[in-house]
Amino acid sequence: MMLARLREGGVINPRLLAAMASVPREEFVPPAGRDQAYADRALAIGHGQTISQPLMVAVIVEALEIAEGDLVLDVGTGSGYQAAVIAACGAHVVSVERIEQLAANAASRLALLGYDVEVVAGDGTLGVPARAPYDAIAVGAAAPRLPLALARQLRDGGRLVVPITADDRGEELIRLRTVDGRWLTESLGPCRFVPLVGADAYGGGDAEHADQ
Repeated sequence: MMLARLREGGVINPRLLAAMASVPREEFVPPAGRDQAYADRALAIGHGQTISQPLMVAVIVEALEIAEGDLVLDVGTGSGYQAAVIAACGAHVVSVERIEQLAANAASRLALLGYDVEVVAGDGTLGVPARAPYDAIAVGAAAPRLPLALARQLRDGGRLVVPITADDRGEELIRLRTVDGRWLTESLGPCRFVPLVGADAYGGGDAEHADQ
């Protein structure tokens, strides 16, 4: 049923659909919510955070245009579900999470399940420059503006997919692509995300908000 909803939502990449089918989403939600693990909605995972709805995860990961062996930065690990889907698409994943307990839990879960994901506890808005450059970067929360620190960590031809706050009604999903030293952006449509917190987002010169 989840895969049918993804196809209805316009997700067509066969590698991504196979990855979504292979990742056991129930392992990434608290026991009390496992009966709703495959519902197309966000679910609470503790610490005021959520695991995004499957369709939005699929839209973001599809927009990354992942190729086998790509190095991908996942900003906002949460439970680790999106990182697992990216890894299941054939990428090597570095995932950064600012809440240490979530980072530790996700690292243990991903290792137990056998996914190629390195979890780093830290400010996701600054990325993980020591591992740059990245082929693709996914951001799982809404930034107030284009996160420059992340864009600068892309290799030429790299893709950054990030929700950016548009107005009081929600956010816009933006894909930035680096081409010969230039940054080209395109809108992938409206979306709804919690605010991105960190030095290069909310709380780092903008009004303080609750994190994703």
